[in-house]
Amino acid sequence: MGGVTSSIAAKFAFFPPTPPSYTVVAGDSTGGGKLYMPELPRRDDVDVLKLHTRRGNEIVAVHIKHPRASATLLYSHGNAADLGQMYELFVELSNRLRVNLMGYDYSGYGRSSGKPTEYNTYADIDAAYNCLREQYGVREEDLILYGQSVGSGPTVDLASRLPNIRGVVLHSPLLSGMRVLYPVKRTYWFDIYKNIDKIGLVKCPVLIIHGTADEVVDCSHGRQLWDLCKNKYEPLWISGGGHCNLEIYPEFIKHLKKFVVSLGKSAKAAVAAAANAGPEKTMASESGNKKKDKTSVSSEAENKNKTAPEPPGAAEDTFELVAELPPPPQMSRNSLDSRLEKSKKSNKHEKSRMSTDRVDRFIRRKRGLVW
Repeated sequence: MGGVTSSIAAKFAFFPPTPPSYTVVAGDSTGGGKLYMPELPRRDDVDVLKLHTRRGNEIVAVHIKHPRASATLLYSHGNAADLGQMYELFVELSNRLRVNLMGYDYSGYGRSSGKPTEYNTYADIDAAYNCLREQYGVREEDLILYGQSVGSGPTVDLASRLPNIRGVVLHSPLLSGMRVLYPVKRTYWFDIYKNIDKIGLVKCPVLIIHGTADEVVDCSHGRQLWDLCKNKYEPLWISGGGHCNLEIYPEFIKHLKKFVVSLGKSAKAAVAAAANAGPEKTMASESGNKKKDKTSVSSEAENKNKTAPEPPGAAEDTFELVAELPPPPQMSRNSLDSRLEKSKKSNKHEKSRMSTDRVDRFIRRKRGLVW
């Protein structure tokens, strides 16, 4: 029953572009046989990858390398875009923020196999994270998670399980799937992306960006999530911003860069503090060991001539008790500069994009449901 309900909910949440905006092919031997997307410019600093998830799907991801990066950003996009449409924005963010960036398509999006469901997206982001950790050597402390709209779901889920990541950005996030449809007061068992229940488990600094004129996911979602954050960073409420046009506002990239820089400073301060504390801990440890040695020598001298018998049962075997735990039950994006010139037309652009979604009458009555 739960799976059926979740599948129904997924139909209201996922709108993969059809047909996909890109293809993936293998290069010739001169290029090392690397994968690439013919529709996009080929660059030496961009890797196109196919990753296997624990749920048996194969997803497509891109990794963009910045020569002076001190952090890696893992981007989970919205529900109506794929990698081909997000690519230019990814390159722009990597350049402006000076970060390595990985973006990925959910199961059933672009050239990824399978179907888009809540739990498939959790497996998808895990596969992307594992690739960063194993193939690119990214440490948890150097990772920033970025979730846009429906992408806030897998982002918050992963962040709630990784206590040491550097930071989280939630861009037009949702409290939960049901709350986008109707402002319910409680979380139902069949709800999807229960960010409202998970955000309190995120320990790192969280930046929330939301438009005050968002007609798809009301700004109240972002405000309430920010109230529930344990480690709040100054939020950005973009006056007049909609659901799909926040990147065109100058304050967007300015505030985002400020957040990334502050995370870098905090990381450096933590490393310096650990380095300074190291010698002190070593000296204290050596002092303690010397005291223990003196005590041990004097104790041996006192007990030299004493041969007390062993207490009964001392030689018997001992057993360690181990308790067994039961198993646990988008749209095409131009560069930010060119899109800034079109800011005055942003509302028309958003409505036009939403009107092209393949949505039935019920969904259109619910304001498009493009999360």
